[in-house]
Amino acid sequence: MTSHDVVARARRVLSVRRVGHAGTLDPMATGLLVLGVGAATRLLGYVGGHDKTYEATIRLGQSTVTDDREGEVLTTTSAGHLDDAAVAAALAAQTGPLLQVPSSVSAVKVAGRRSYDRVRAGEEVVLEPRAVTVHGIDVHRTTRPRPDVVDVEVTVRCTAGTYIRAIARDAGAALGVGGHLTALRRTASGPFSVADAAAVEDAGAALAAGGGAGVLGLTDAARAVFPERVLAEAEATALGYGQRVPATGAPGLHAAVDGAGRLVALVEDAGSTARVVVGFPPG
Repeated sequence: MTSHDVVARARRVLSVRRVGHAGTLDPMATGLLVLGVGAATRLLGYVGGHDKTYEATIRLGQSTVTDDREGEVLTTTSAGHLDDAAVAAALAAQTGPLLQVPSSVSAVKVAGRRSYDRVRAGEEVVLEPRAVTVHGIDVHRTTRPRPDVVDVEVTVRCTAGTYIRAIARDAGAALGVGGHLTALRRTASGPFSVADAAAVEDAGAALAAGGGAGVLGLTDAARAVFPERVLAEAEATALGYGQRVPATGAPGLHAAVDGAGRLVALVEDAGSTARVVVGFPPG
């Protein structure tokens, strides 16, 4: 399924059009996709930019046009001579602040068109490197299913916008044998974990029933991502009209919650006052 397919399924289950997601997953990938329904779609642009965690399997010994198993094999170079230490060192070199070139077969837009559309139309696309940070790569298991390839199972913790496919590609290139992904699963996005998720049909049914596995209320979702600011009654009323309230002196966005536990707005200090960044009217 594509991320769009998941959204379409949620719309069918809920009979609601206003559904979106926070952070596209490649069609090959599985795992966590955070959806917003109704007013919660207004949160999505603010929750997708947090750190991510992935489980992945990297195959060394082959490069592909898409840097994953779905693309045509470009090169085949035996990785049989690589020992575990060399593999671990190549992956360790892919951690920290990086300037990473996304795969040309990606959703990055080039002059208004998706890069993958341009590649499929026969164009040669070279994307600009992007600054990302890979906080860590844990190697769990190294196997050799064939004498000429090495499969490496890893956990990657990284900033939003990091391409795990590019890590496989670049580690393989550094080792001189090529590399690509054969499996990818997102297990966490910011504070949201796949352990708390549910299949889209089950989560949709739980939401329609008033709550359950895979469902988080709007206020709780905002509290999970942002520090909470509890509002006095007059402050809640003012924010409801888009007016400013006194600043707290704390940097960044805050989830402004009224005395009844309702999310009123995301607010941010601007000088001596705090302004509404996104409002959530009642109803």
